[in-house]
Amino acid sequence: MTRVYIAGPMTGMPDLNYPEFHSVAGYLRELGYQVENPAENPEPPCGSWEAYMRMAIAQLVKCDEVHMLRGWSRSRGAKIEHELARTLGLVVSGAPA
Repeated sequence: MTRVYIAGPMTGMPDLNYPEFHSVAGYLRELGYQVENPAENPEPPCGSWEAYMRMAIAQLVKCDEVHMLRGWSRSRGAKIEHELARTLGLVVSGAPA
């Protein structure tokens, strides 16, 4: 089964953009993907942006693909995830920059 990570903007978005993450996760699961959705992660103990990114990157590197959400190119974290995915040779799909 193909494992896909969802990357997109959270910081500064209404409801941290969780509705979009959950909607896309549901759609991808219906298509048969195993989904890594960072919007489903528990809050790290320190709650910092860096701690969230450490958790997210640990998820991403286990995946075969990364699906980019709308607005990702305006998100510092999503741009890091996009570059890491490309560097690792993962399939990158979803919204264009």
